[in-house]
Amino acid sequence: MNRVIAKSLKDIFSFDVISFVIKISLASMGLSVVISYMFWHKLVSVVSSYLSYIPWSWLQTTGVTIVTFFVAYILFTIIISLLTSLYSEKLLIKLAKKHYPNTHIVGVPSITKSLLITLKATAIFILLFIVLFLTLFIPIIGQIIMLYLWSILLKEPTIYDVGALFIEDKERLKAKRAKTRTLAMVASLFNYIPIFNIFAPIFAQIMFLHHILKDEN
Repeated sequence: MNRVIAKSLKDIFSFDVISFVIKISLASMGLSVVISYMFWHKLVSVVSSYLSYIPWSWLQTTGVTIVTFFVAYILFTIIISLLTSLYSEKLLIKLAKKHYPNTHIVGVPSITKSLLITLKATAIFILLFIVLFLTLFIPIIGQIIMLYLWSILLKEPTIYDVGALFIEDKERLKAKRAKTRTLAMVASLFNYIPIFNIFAPIFAQIMFLHHILKDEN
């Protein structure tokens, strides 16, 4: 695990990865701004209505703006995860060939399936976020819960997007899934660091790439 993380950290600071992340981030930022601008008043209204059921007066007043911006931040995170899932194929193949020259590409991820898996993960994330919202204010426990929620956005899309490229045997892929939750949570730590949060989705994919190929070459 430590070796996988170390190699992945070196990769994300390479020119190819940084270039990819910047392009995806700019596109995600643009979409996030447009969507937030179009639905900002509606978003504030929904957040205000939701917070009105919470028996904390400070959260019902000053908390509305903070929570609304946090929801907008989540939107950005969701979009960057989605775009990374859809466009990372060439980068992953390039990194695989760089580190593991004998690697064979066994398939190509279906854009439709990748999109559906990502949207499903997003729906689960949003549902659990709403249900567990109050727990997020509990020191330490709240941060652990949020880390787990972030990992939901990354786990299944990462398994499919990377696995479809390099693993044909379903049983082998199933065996390699074992540590994916941990890898997704490690990658999700970037969401707590401004600017570096844009690396979280591709970092998860790169770690899973090293995880499944390190013993094959």
